[in-house]
Amino acid sequence: MMAETIHVMHSEEEVAKRIEELGKQISEDYKGRQVHLICVLKGGVFFMCELAKRISVPVSMDFMSVSSYGGGTSSSGVVKIAKDLDEPLEGKDVLVVEDIIDSGRTLSYLLEILFKRHPNSMRLCTLLDKPDRRVREVKVDYTGFEIEDKFVVGYGLDYAQKYRNLPYIGVVEGVE
Repeated sequence: MMAETIHVMHSEEEVAKRIEELGKQISEDYKGRQVHLICVLKGGVFFMCELAKRISVPVSMDFMSVSSYGGGTSSSGVVKIAKDLDEPLEGKDVLVVEDIIDSGRTLSYLLEILFKRHPNSMRLCTLLDKPDRRVREVKVDYTGFEIEDKFVVGYGLDYAQKYRNLPYIGVVEGVE
């Protein structure tokens, strides 16, 4: 059995610099308002915490855990909410924070659910975007890095619950 190896795609410095830029842009866009960050667990938590530290307008946070069910490795987009939000969204300026967007199935369904809760506004921020994998259109307002269709880990992204804590984005090789 071959062990997986990790190659750096975006270094810790590159990731930190890009999050700094996103924080500035979000602060500018939400000037004079409070932004309510919603983290989709577990992957998004590392990114959201780093992002929140770089946003200069008032920030509140909430967390959601969802899982989608489908055959095998593909997502059906049917979402089960394992942990719902603690607070109502009505009248809030919501920014959904994701670690990665690929097919868009789960996320488009989740955004529909959240939109029905009447936020004042709702935008989407992702650390990584894999547009080649998209099957459902999702409007991404803030993107850290657009990447090709490779299996990535680090900064909250895992392979079999490992590597979430890597301080960089890496490509996994040597996995089935």
